[in-house]
Amino acid sequence: MDHLLGEHEHSLDDKNRLTLPSKHRAAFEDGVVVTRGLDGCLYAYPRTAWEQLAERIRSLDPLAEGSRVMQRHFFAGAAQGGLDKQGRMVIPAGLIEHAGLGREVTVAGVFDHLEIWDRATWRQQLHEVEGSAEDVAERLAN
Repeated sequence: MDHLLGEHEHSLDDKNRLTLPSKHRAAFEDGVVVTRGLDGCLYAYPRTAWEQLAERIRSLDPLAEGSRVMQRHFFAGAAQGGLDKQGRMVIPAGLIEHAGLGREVTVAGVFDHLEIWDRATWRQQLHEVEGSAEDVAERLAN
């Protein structure tokens, strides 16, 4: 699978469909799973990448509260689907509401999945982390 990279501006249509960037569509030929993400966005996974993440989450200790929270977060809100001939996927209304998506969205490639952000929220997120990437990199390196 090609890595999912880049930042793309798109719009949701009146039927809650999002057209995926054309260069990413091949990764989703076997289906797409969209779910609640972290930091206020949605995650869209190609089927195989979703299976890998799901296995990690499923294997968490069900007796630990944090594990149950993560399992609910990712699994309860997840929706499976496919792309239509125009490369569009339907995003369920509940997920749109969860992420506060307006009509204008940004689709960000994050290696093995896409993040779907309300465009204004995405710009705010970029502004907030601007300059802190170096600090984070240094902490992770130590």
